[in-house]
Amino acid sequence: MLNIPQLLATELNLKPYQVQNALELFAEGATIPFIARYRKERTEEMNEVQLRDLADRYNYLNELEERKVVILNAIATQGKLTDELQAKIASCLQKTELEDLYLPYKTKRRTRATIAREKGLEPLAEFIKSLNVKNYVSASLDVEAAKYVSEEKAVKTPEEALKGAADILAEEVAEKAELRAYIRDYLLESGIFVSRIKGDHPEGTTKFEMYRNYQIRVKNIAPHNILALCRGETEGVLNFEITFDEDVVLSYLESQEIKTKVRSIRDFYQAMLKDAFNRLMKASLMGEVISLKKTYADIESIKTFETNLRELLLSAPAGMKPTLAIDPGFRTGCKVAVLDQTGKFLEYQAVFPHQAAEQRNKAAQTIKKMIENYQVELIAIGNGTASRETEEFVSQILQAMERQPIKVMVNESGASIYSASKVALEEFPDLDITVRGAISIGRRLQDPLAELVKIDPKSIGVGQYQHDVDQKLLKKKLDETVESCVNYVGVDLNTASKELLTFVSGITASVANNIVTYRNEHGVFKNRRQLLKVPKLGPKAFEQAAGFLRIRNGENPLDNTAVHPESYSLVEAIASDLNVSLNQVTQIAEKLQKTNLKKYVTDTVGEPTLRDILSELEKPGRDPRAEFKYASFKEGVTEIKDLQVGMELEGMVTNVANFGAFVDIGVHQDGLVHISQLADRFVDDPKKIVKVGQVVKVKVLEVNEKLKRISLSMKAVNQ
Repeated sequence: MLNIPQLLATELNLKPYQVQNALELFAEGATIPFIARYRKERTEEMNEVQLRDLADRYNYLNELEERKVVILNAIATQGKLTDELQAKIASCLQKTELEDLYLPYKTKRRTRATIAREKGLEPLAEFIKSLNVKNYVSASLDVEAAKYVSEEKAVKTPEEALKGAADILAEEVAEKAELRAYIRDYLLESGIFVSRIKGDHPEGTTKFEMYRNYQIRVKNIAPHNILALCRGETEGVLNFEITFDEDVVLSYLESQEIKTKVRSIRDFYQAMLKDAFNRLMKASLMGEVISLKKTYADIESIKTFETNLRELLLSAPAGMKPTLAIDPGFRTGCKVAVLDQTGKFLEYQAVFPHQAAEQRNKAAQTIKKMIENYQVELIAIGNGTASRETEEFVSQILQAMERQPIKVMVNESGASIYSASKVALEEFPDLDITVRGAISIGRRLQDPLAELVKIDPKSIGVGQYQHDVDQKLLKKKLDETVESCVNYVGVDLNTASKELLTFVSGITASVANNIVTYRNEHGVFKNRRQLLKVPKLGPKAFEQAAGFLRIRNGENPLDNTAVHPESYSLVEAIASDLNVSLNQVTQIAEKLQKTNLKKYVTDTVGEPTLRDILSELEKPGRDPRAEFKYASFKEGVTEIKDLQVGMELEGMVTNVANFGAFVDIGVHQDGLVHISQLADRFVDDPKKIVKVGQVVKVKVLEVNEKLKRISLSMKAVNQ
């Protein structure tokens, strides 16, 4: 079987000891964020991407090896396992190749070939195979076939006997791994996807209009196109297939399978091969090719989703400041909630600024009073229905105030999902669902990461065909992304929700719940060591989690840094050598920069970890996220009908797809900057130019009110 560690080292361009050490750490239960941050010496500074690629490929190869064992046993039980076949199976690197080899030996439903075998026609098939040699002299197939005519076995004529023999040979051909592999590769390279909109969908009535008469090479189709085709077919709007030159395939099969020059045998084989391909190979291989392209599209789509989710989760926080959060609405009014500097809910009011003048004046007084009473510094306005009208209303209130809070439009995608969730119900059992939505909007502004982890990532609105891709893989990759972001930023142990704690390295859902329970019963944590008193949080979980948990104003200043407790004694040694106390060591950046790292290297702690420690001591408790910025929408432009071609606007990127970026410009409908309009140069990947949460300037190219489509450009606009 395969030498998996050696193979991984070769495939991933890693050193064997890097692979071996990483696999050992995985086996010990170490998480990827922990290994990447605190075990750099063991892996020679492998990053999270490398570690995840290694883990994924390792799991794939392990599953492959397990499948090989099952297949080898199954073939051996049939008494058909040869040394050559065993060697081929043992050397397989891909599941498709393995299943091709197993196909002839699989237990299958009753086929035309099995029926022919039941009729005793296998010897006739073998006889015909024996005639298929280069120098064989002509023989009469009909004469040989006549020997198999039998009323008892329901073989009435020589023609029926030959047909049954052909069925046996066709199945053998259709199950040959090397033939299937060649044709599959041919379809991938030379096939053409062709789609048609069904006749009961007149032109201009479907969102799949571009696929009405669509053709593209299989090898050139973009991920979003194949996902759109699959969705269109699922919804019954279109049909699509792969077209190709079938003569090329048949010629190939003949070149591989026909050896003789005898006309009668060649004719028999040509007919048999055509039947083998059309009946037994064509549909299944086209299905496999579509599946391969769909799998590729899934992976690419999920990668895009991962990137967008990471950018969204790592959006700059406005900060933990007193916040007024508004969930806008026309008929049902605006739901207004106040949060303190820790995100704690303080007060709620419903106001109706978009109705009668009396109601509008009353709403203005209510909001003004809430701003003044709670010394509000931030105002978060959800970007849904009535958002721009509400923003302009709030702007009018602020103009008359001496101290003006910062007013920001907040993407509320998924807020309604959170409001109705079990998480929200547990957090605010006595509050109405609409109040919970307003609170979520406010907290998103204060700290996007801490709030967004409470929502299923699929509901956040930064995906591309997220409901069409492999859901198991999507969940795995999005959970990994959330885990990576949470541990990258670090978590305040004394304010974090159990949902946020669940994504910390080494902490399970039950342990996260126990941490919150312990905190509620015993008060705030004063040091990291107290974590060991939490039920079910043992030494291993402490090792994995401690470095990612922060305690502000705790007993040990290092508890508010990413320095791991296992390195505290080392920091104490550095402080002693610098002749300062531990409390002062985070205040002497200049001296730290001149520290000779080699002096502190040990068998387990090398320069990479020491560099991280010094970097952390220079800026203790720093937030690695970017500086907070927000878009200023153009006054008077609140609906799509207010847009004019040529208008230049400021907006915020809400989603990035393979074909471009969607931008919120404050009119309730995101505009699309097509990939061709992102820059004055060729762009092969929109993610290289823009990211979710980025503030950009755009020009309006086209507006279609009926279809609610807005085309934008970032070209020739000063960013």
